Amino acid sequence: MKAHTYETQSTITPEKALEFLKEGNQRFVNNLKANRDLLEQVNATREGQWPFAVVLSCIDSRTSAELIFDQGLGDVFSIRIAGNFVNQDILGSMEFGCNVAGSKLIVVLGHTKCGALKGGLDAAQIEGLGMDNLNHLINHFNPIINDIIEENEERSSKNSALLERLNQQNVRSAIEDIRKQSSTLKNLEAEGKIKIVGANYDVETGAVTWL
Repeated sequence: MKAHTYETQSTITPEKALEFLKEGNQRFVNNLKANRDLLEQVNATREGQWPFAVVLSCIDSRTSAELIFDQGLGDVFSIRIAGNFVNQDILGSMEFGCNVAGSKLIVVLGHTKCGALKGGLDAAQIEGLGMDNLNHLINHFNPIINDIIEENEERSSKNSALLERLNQQNVRSAIEDIRKQSSTLKNLEAEGKIKIVGANYDVETGAVTWL
């Protein structure tokens, strides 16, 4: 399998880009890999890059987009931040990936047992550790937690049902933020030039489900 060129990227539709990732995850789950010469891909991409997708995922060491979607060099833009949420810089990166570099798909990829989301649920304990920047990060999830937590429900990372609801709602919230905060990406989606989708990676099985 060769690296994408401008010509091959330009023929990929958003739907086809999504199918590439679905097929790649199926190979990953079945312990298969597409036949690709990585050094050849290095040579093929030395003058430029034409990725077909942008994947926003967590920094969790188990969630490398290139591995779980079985993609090669030059295939995807991979953006990673604890808790896979968006901010202005990440939106700018997405705008570059799609509006400048021609990617056809944005995937917001959450995952089960997310440590950042656990930290959000256990914020009181985390804040006591005195890490100012980490406190800032985990407090990002407070509005979502307040929206989904039920009356008298335990706010704790040990509450696995709440953690998984938070995981999925966090993905949906990130997608909403992309559309609300980037008119560029919203317009590209409205014109059918890109898709914006959510997904969830299961750290126990390796399977990705699409929200």
